[in-house]
Amino acid sequence: QVQLVESGGGLVQAGNSLRLSCVASGRTVNSAHMGWFRQAPGKEREFVASISLTGARTDYADSVKGRFTISRDNAKNTMYLQMNVLKPEDTAVYYCAASIKQYDYGSIRDPRYWGQGTQVTVSS
Repeated sequence: QVQLVESGGGLVQAGNSLRLSCVASGRTVNSAHMGWFRQAPGKEREFVASISLTGARTDYADSVKGRFTISRDNAKNTMYLQMNVLKPEDTAVYYCAASIKQYDYGSIRDPRYWGQGTQVTVSS
């Protein structure tokens, strides 16, 4: 089992930055690929970014490339999403996710474990 708790959401003006954190716990947390997803009102949940269990590989949705950075600190069981140059269209509930299929990095696109979500609102 993996438990995930997000924090760091809030209300910001366009052009500003936020950093989300996701604290993970569970017996296999350091063997989990992790990622961030988001869901805007009236839209389906979408992939934002992912990071492999060692941090060696990262991937991003085209809409956030160059603005968002995903990272992890396995010693602290924590994953981060640094969001810069925020836009109103980034407004959504952001979810932390994890997959413990450690030999299948692609499995993070369909993760088994989810956090409860944190709201990010970007005003224009």
